Amino acid sequence: MSRRILVVVGHPDPSPDRMCRGLAKAYAEGAEQAGHAVHQIDLAALDFPILRTMQEYEHGAIPDSLKDATDAIVRAEHIVFVFPLWQGTMPALLKAFLEQVMRPGTAFAYPDKGGGFPKALLRGRSARLVVTMGMPSIFYRLWFLSHGIAGMRRSILRFAGIRPVRETLFGMVAGASDATRAKWLGHMRRLGGRAL
Repeated sequence: MSRRILVVVGHPDPSPDRMCRGLAKAYAEGAEQAGHAVHQIDLAALDFPILRTMQEYEHGAIPDSLKDATDAIVRAEHIVFVFPLWQGTMPALLKAFLEQVMRPGTAFAYPDKGGGFPKALLRGRSARLVVTMGMPSIFYRLWFLSHGIAGMRRSILRFAGIRPVRETLFGMVAGASDATRAKWLGHMRRLGGRAL
């Protein structure tokens, strides 16, 4: 069954040589070859402001430069975020993007009477976090407990109703051989083909 897939490239560096771009491209190719509808967003190509106040977050308009991205998130059935691990978590550009697009009215709704829990508005969607890093991925999982990724999974995506949220971690990226990189790209194509 065909799915609507959104691939978000969260690497701030626009260089086409970044491994994140190769992984995202491989996933999209695999998904398209399997008949899935794929939409891609490259955050390095977007210009948008950061949020600075709660008032702006709750009541301000989503910037024009992010309206298409917000609509793509709402339309998507599966969302893939591809980004490098910077200081143990996502780059600031990706965090700023998520703060803009995962707002009240899009990702969740406050209770009508001011009490109780917010209502998740993005139920029925799944996600995958594809993360590159300089350290061994097993070290990030066991020693650091994947804390930066866990925060994104629990506090942003699951809070909005997106589940399951799966993870694919690629460690020691800078020193990876061509054969290892080719293996990673093949893995991403297979994941894309299965819309996982």
